[in-house]
Amino acid sequence: MLMERNKASPRAEPPLEALFRQAEGVLLGKPRALRLAVACLLARGHLLVEDLPGMGKTTLAHLLARSFGLEYQRIQFTSDLLPADIIGVSVYDRATERFHFHPGPIFTQLVLADEINRATPKTQSALLEAMEERQVTAEGRTRPLPDPFFVVATQNPAHQVGTFPLPESQLDRFLMRISLGYPDAATERRLLEGGGGRRHLVEVEPLADPDALSRWQGAVEKVHAAPALLDYLQALLAESRTEEGPGLSPRAGLAALHAARAWAWLAGRDAVLPEDLQAVWEAVTAHRLGADGAERARALLRRVPLV
Repeated sequence: MLMERNKASPRAEPPLEALFRQAEGVLLGKPRALRLAVACLLARGHLLVEDLPGMGKTTLAHLLARSFGLEYQRIQFTSDLLPADIIGVSVYDRATERFHFHPGPIFTQLVLADEINRATPKTQSALLEAMEERQVTAEGRTRPLPDPFFVVATQNPAHQVGTFPLPESQLDRFLMRISLGYPDAATERRLLEGGGGRRHLVEVEPLADPDALSRWQGAVEKVHAAPALLDYLQALLAESRTEEGPGLSPRAGLAALHAARAWAWLAGRDAVLPEDLQAVWEAVTAHRLGADGAERARALLRRVPLV
């Protein structure tokens, strides 16, 4: 991996640092979670945020939308939500004697699927085609979604009353799953004294736009991954398939590589280091490894040596 390190030449200042400085004034004390969320967006993935109510999940989604200048819609998932409430519905117009399709809230650039596991599996599945194909099919017609298109879904822990666990097929659509967790004592004191980070959202200025985001996503795809780095990734994937429980699929391997490229680009490098892959590994793989996925993901990093 010494060749990798020599190729990775740092820039004067890593990209998006001004955006991070502004955002960290709203999402207090969570710089790593914020960086993972931005890396997920740059890697053209979707993000699942799992945590207790009141931890800042919704604030994170608002913050990403405002910082990148993205059109934003929030869908509150409930037990009586129907797929048509997400995708849209055709309404008959008597004047023209025709049906006109009224797009649902899915037709936007950043969708917040709030408390997604409070909806029934049928409604949850309405997001599957949108997340994978970036299009929806309604009433026999396929309609493309905006570009960029990014889903941030939040879910409460499965032990809470009134939740429906996400099936493995839907979990796999999320590039990353992260958790914000409780703030430390100093951060919590700042929250108490300042009235919370959400009240500062109105002060957040867009520091990018969809065109800039598209250029950055293209730059991320060009970040170099040397054969030695791919050997390391393949060794991790192979090791996951030797133990009990689900192993990591080739799609999981691609997801880890995309996320590692984004992490390296955010650090101002033009090549992926092993540390970049390790930094995103748990967020990308834990929700694909079963109930004890977080521990399994960390154990894989411990067992597989660098080559």
